[in-house]
Amino acid sequence: MADGNMADFYDRVRKFERMRSKGYGFETPDTLGRSFYKQRSATKRRSWVLPLLVSVMVVIGLKATLYQAVGAQSYESRVAKLQAGSGFDPVGGWLMQADRVTRWTAGVIDDGLAKLR
Repeated sequence: MADGNMADFYDRVRKFERMRSKGYGFETPDTLGRSFYKQRSATKRRSWVLPLLVSVMVVIGLKATLYQAVGAQSYESRVAKLQAGSGFDPVGGWLMQADRVTRWTAGVIDDGLAKLR
C-alpha cells in the first residue's frame, strides 16, 4: 500500500525538476527570486496634456505680469509694433496681444499688489 503523501511529494519534485530543466528557479513567496530580476518594467507613456496646460498657464501668467507692469497703453503700442514688423515679429505680436484672460489675470495681480501696499 503506497502512501498518498509520498506520491504527492514525488509529483511536486518531478514538477520542480521539469521546471528547473526549462530554466525556471524555485521561488518562495516574499523573496526576490530570478524572475524578479528578469522583469522589465513597462515604460510609462507620459501624457502631453499636462505639460501643454502648464505651458499655456505660464505664457498667460507672463503676459499678464507684463501687461500689469508696463500698463495697458504701453503694452498695446509695443504689441502693435511687433505686429507691424517683419519676419517672425507678427507671430510674436499675435501671441502677445492682450486677450480677456490676460486682462483678467493682470487685474487679479493688480488687486493682489494693492492689498500688499
